Formats: sequence, C-alpha cells, structure tokens
Amino acid sequence: MVDFTLTDEQKEIQRLAHEFAEKEIRPKAWDYDRDATWPQDIIEKAFEVGLMNSHIPEEYGGPGLDYLTGCLIEEELGWGCSGIGTSLMCNGLASAPVLIAGSEEIKKHYLGMLTEEPKLASFCLTEPDAGSDVSSMRTTAVKKGDHYVINGTKCFITNGSHASWYTVYAKTDKDAGHRGISAFVVPRDADGVVVDKKEDKLGQRASDTAMISFHDVAVPAKNLLGEENKGFKLAMMTLDRTRPGVAAMAVGIARAAFEFAVEYAKERIQFGVPIAMHQAIQFMIADMATKVEAARLLTWKAASLLDQGKRNTLVASHAKRFAADSAMEVTVDAVQVYGGYGFIKEYPVEKLMRDAKIMQLYEGTSQIQRLVIAREVLMPRRIEEPQREPAAASA
Repeated sequence: MVDFTLTDEQKEIQRLAHEFAEKEIRPKAWDYDRDATWPQDIIEKAFEVGLMNSHIPEEYGGPGLDYLTGCLIEEELGWGCSGIGTSLMCNGLASAPVLIAGSEEIKKHYLGMLTEEPKLASFCLTEPDAGSDVSSMRTTAVKKGDHYVINGTKCFITNGSHASWYTVYAKTDKDAGHRGISAFVVPRDADGVVVDKKEDKLGQRASDTAMISFHDVAVPAKNLLGEENKGFKLAMMTLDRTRPGVAAMAVGIARAAFEFAVEYAKERIQFGVPIAMHQAIQFMIADMATKVEAARLLTWKAASLLDQGKRNTLVASHAKRFAADSAMEVTVDAVQVYGGYGFIKEYPVEKLMRDAKIMQLYEGTSQIQRLVIAREVLMPRRIEEPQREPAAASA
C-alpha cells in the first residue's frame, strides 16, 4: 500500500516551518539577497524553535527527525528563501559523516556543540581543481604519531566563515585515487585553519560561501571518521542522505516561483483580460504545476527509502536531478510570465531564478546525477539492500 498521508506530527512541523518562513524569512529575504547579509538573527530564531539539526538523534541533543520530515522543513525554508534555508540546514551535511562513522566520543562532543547553541559546521570536500572529480583532490593528511597533519585548500564551502568545525576530506594515500581519501573533524580554532575569502555569488546571497585553507593543521587521530582511506565511500553515503533535502529545497524554490506566477497571471491585464485567460500562459502554468508535484513525489520517495533503512542512491539522484532542473525551468518560466517586469529586481521572480541555478550545481551537478542514474540502471543493485555503514573510528 502506498500512502502519501502525513502524520499529525509531520503536519505540525510542516506548519511550523511554513509560518517561520512566512513571518521570519520572507519579509527580509530580498533585502538580505541585495546586500548579501549574513542572517544571524534568523539562525538564532530557527535554533530556538527547533528548525535546525533535524536528524541529530535525541541522545546528542537533537530532535531525531526522520528524513521525510526533514524534507518537509527544507521545502518550506526553500519557499521562504533558499539562501537563508541553506544556511540553516547545512549542519545536516557536515554532521552526517559524524553520525555515520564517528566514534561515540566524537559524536557527543561535536554534535553536542551544534545542539547546545546555535553553532554551525561545514562540509569540506570540493577543491579549486577537484569538483566533480573528487579523486583528484590535493589536500593531504599525513599521520605523525597520534595526530594527522592536514594541508590543502577547500572552496565553495557553505557557512565556511561562520563554522565552529569542519568535516574535511583529505588524501591519506596520494597514489590511490578515490581509494586514498579519508575524512576528519577539524575544529575551526585549530592552528593553521584560515578562512581565505567569502565568495560574491549570483544567487543564494544570504548564504555564506567561503574558501578555507589548512596549513599544517594537526588534528588528533581520534578525529578520523571511520577507517583510513574509506572517506570516499563515506562521502557518497552522506550525499545519499542529503540529496533528498537539496531536492526539497529546490521544490520550495519552484513552488514559490509557481505561486508568484499564478498570482501575477490573474492580475496582469493584456488584450482586455487577465493573461491567465490566454492559453499560452495557461500551458506554462500547467507545466510548472506538474514539475512541482513530480519533483516533490520523487523527493518524498528518496527520503522514505532512507527512513525504511533501504538504499536510496538511484532515487536520490533522480530526485536531486529532476527537482533541481525543474526549479530552474519553473523560475525561468515565472520570469517569462512576468514579462519585462520579471527581469526587474523590484519583482520577486528575478531572485528566485538566480537562486535556482545553484541547485543544479552543488552536491553533484545535474550531469553527475545522470552519471549516477546511468550506472545504477546499467549495473543495478537491489533497492531493498540496506545501507552498509563504515566502521566507526575508535575513541
């Protein structure tokens, strides 16, 4: 039996997230976008009402929400402003590898930091010369006694300027390609950690994106996540868990653009009638509506598979690819519905179109998702196969 009915608790959390987005995010979103303002006040309010750290278990101070409920939150935050929403939800990306493979000591310390106060963490995988090709990363981690010494540079790091700690991927075997990558928790205050610059972006301008360098940064060996040289698998398992949330954020952007387009089409008069009466506009609106609905259903399926303990790699890539591309298509069409006004910053859809573009780029481009989908289709593994967790590092 397939049932799309949300529980009463899920509906309440969805309502809470929507009201927060409507009252706390949207009134400031366009100003924050214009000025690239860091939304510290909104982060603190979201923390207070419980809209951060969704999947951190209760034993570490979090709400321990399931992945579908997390997607409900992320859609509403994306509807409010995906830049601010990304700032609020990025802890999930940084904390997922810790939850999967961290020792109990590491979990209690670093996850506890996020749940005790409105603090942030960042996920450091991408490098200037290693984006989609993760195996070409140059950051290294060399073991010296009871420490690893990390050197390298990471770019496009969300919340990088404001994070209290980082999940950092580095080569522990420089000649082994993706089989030589390991993952570590690195405190922001460790000697040699440098925030090099904040990026000036096309969209999601209320989200901080920075370049981070590590200069002879010594971290305890216990900060290794899982086993040495198993970091690539850990990163892929992390993205399986977070891509449904990215898809949900894209659905929120598309939904917002769709709603603005519908409202405008009913009000804008041309040739003596609202433009919503013209078939050309009706077909655009109909296609937008279908894309929003289809993207949401794929997102919910990807999250539900996780909640059932099943492998969701294929469906997560379906969801992320389709939702991201749909968000771009829907926002472009929303600008078209607005006509010349859609190109003006005074009107809301211009921002949404800029925000949507990054959804096709981060956490695996739409082209990378197609590669994953093709691999899964041509060399299938049973979808019921459970996720196999890497061994946790010893304390």
